Formats: sequence, C-alpha cells, structure tokens
Amino acid sequence: MTISPMKTLLAATALTMLSTAVFAQSTPTPWVLERDMGYGYTKDGKLFSYKMGTNNAGSLLKGAKKVPRNTLFFVGANGQLYMRKGSFLDDDGQFLFGPS
Repeated sequence: MTISPMKTLLAATALTMLSTAVFAQSTPTPWVLERDMGYGYTKDGKLFSYKMGTNNAGSLLKGAKKVPRNTLFFVGANGQLYMRKGSFLDDDGQFLFGPS
C-alpha cells in the first residue's frame, strides 16, 4: 500500500497546526503598554485607555509610584482587579498559577 504525497502533506500540515496551537497556549502574551497612553480602572470596575498629552505630565507624576518588578495583575472571579507582588514564574519560566 502506498501513501500519496497529498496525504503525507495533509498529515504534516495537521501536525504542524496542532503543535503550533499547543505552543501558543503555553507562551505568555506580552501586555502591550504604549507611551503617552494612560490605563484606568474606574470606580465602577471598568478598564479604559486614554490618550495623554504632555502638558500635564508634572501633575500626573505627583503621587505616582513605579510598579515593582515581579508584580502580577489579574481579575478575580468576583470581577475585581488585583495585584500580587512576588514571583509568579517557576524556575523553568512557567506560570505558577496556570491550569493543572
């Protein structure tokens, strides 16, 4: 019995797509923050982004604090935004709180 080149190509394509999908799920996606943009979390619990100008940069920086490295932001089951300081990756670079 011989396998046609088309069947071989289809099998290779399916395997590639499957392995790409698995890889995409385990790779963290960078959170893209842009210069001159503000990201707000309102009192109503909504997230927004705002285009900022430079004429009020001084007043914006008053009371502002740098976000420390190793800080994780997440939305809890109750819809509330949380942050957690400290390590969230294991020694292999895998997310500690991912699906088990």
